[in-house]
Amino acid sequence: MKKMYTVAGSILVTAALAIALPVSTLFAYNHASNDHDHGHAAASDSKNIVETAVAAGNFETLAAALQAGGLVDALSVGDKKFTVFAPTDSAFEKLPEGTVEYLLENPDKLRRVLLYHVVEGQVKAEDVVELSTAKTLLGGNVTISTYRNRVRINGATVTTADIEASNGVIHVINEVLIPKNIAEVATEAGQFKTLLAAVEAAGLVEAVTNEQEGQLTVFAPTDEAFAKLPEGTVEALLEDTDKLREILLYHVVSGRVTAGDVVKLNEAKTVQGQNVSIDADDDGVRINSSNVVLADVIASNGVIHVIDTVLLPPEAK
Repeated sequence: MKKMYTVAGSILVTAALAIALPVSTLFAYNHASNDHDHGHAAASDSKNIVETAVAAGNFETLAAALQAGGLVDALSVGDKKFTVFAPTDSAFEKLPEGTVEYLLENPDKLRRVLLYHVVEGQVKAEDVVELSTAKTLLGGNVTISTYRNRVRINGATVTTADIEASNGVIHVINEVLIPKNIAEVATEAGQFKTLLAAVEAAGLVEAVTNEQEGQLTVFAPTDEAFAKLPEGTVEALLEDTDKLREILLYHVVSGRVTAGDVVKLNEAKTVQGQNVSIDADDDGVRINSSNVVLADVIASNGVIHVIDTVLLPPEAK
């Protein structure tokens, strides 16, 4: 999995060239930016997003990245508007090196990361700050939050906003956005091996990796939570896949329900069909009898809340 993220990050080294502007251009729009890259092109709202990037002149990988990703026409032809969250050169420098050639030979991987930085429609700064999420062209959502007068997209900070092009607007960010679906996030965490094995055995891998079919909220038991079950329970469930599937779906709620939403609820209907109870107080949040030990682990296709006990639907107890 670590290798996969290295590849994804390297993809964006190339892909970002297709959407980023030289920071000196951005300074003309926002002198408060704290990036220090240097360029000489001037942004113009008479040029579309692709033309604006090409006009910069110091992004030699641009044409190759757009061609390999098959996005030249998508971002330049037609009357659709787009919003692009564009990492700066200094953001790209934080990424792993050495796999650009590989990425250019894998357009599907290139497109996945690039599209995660693009939202359909022209969403200006005054609109962004009113949102909590935005659906990207990849299908997955990015999370939007405001802290100390700074807007954050996932973990990245918007350093310059509202760079206009004829077919949209660019907001500059200081970190690369790497799309990780629920399964990828859980795998990277390292404490959900049993859960992931159960998801695979139950045939639910597609459900937790699909970024096109809507958002999910997962109450994810850790390996320690599964270890608390009576001896032999996990092995028996791995053999009884129908029952296993029912239990797993009892941990999933449709839509992205963040901690701020959860604490306002008394219950939530699961994908399995039955409700889980929600109890929030000064001591924390409980889902049925399970404690939420970590909330709001963001994925491109939803959000994970880590729990310390496996949830069993009433008839499965």
